[in-house]
Amino acid sequence: MNKILKKIDLAQKRCWRVRRKVFGTAERPRLSVCFSNKNIYAQCIDDTAGKTLAAACTTSKELKSEKILPNMAGAQKLGELFGDKLSAAGIKAVVYDKGARRYHGCVKAFADAVRSKGINF
Repeated sequence: MNKILKKIDLAQKRCWRVRRKVFGTAERPRLSVCFSNKNIYAQCIDDTAGKTLAAACTTSKELKSEKILPNMAGAQKLGELFGDKLSAAGIKAVVYDKGARRYHGCVKAFADAVRSKGINF
């Protein structure tokens, strides 16, 4: 197995390890965040019903003009906007799904920005 395939395989295992423990309900939906090389995607999911309750990404029409990058500043800005969107939807508490990434840097900045808007993790 070459290096790239091994890296992808290990990332998939980390993602599965997190998803085994994290499950979203109607009272506490799952807040999933994904960082690509160019964009940030976040959504709040009710796993029991299989529905997305709220979503935000840097490619959406309202954020396209702001040029948000997938770095610390961009994660903080999108986190604040997503926290406002969750509050408007009436969501008070979520379960955080960081995917295959470690809880530091951009992932932590996003979570702290959502927490600053009054959403409990």
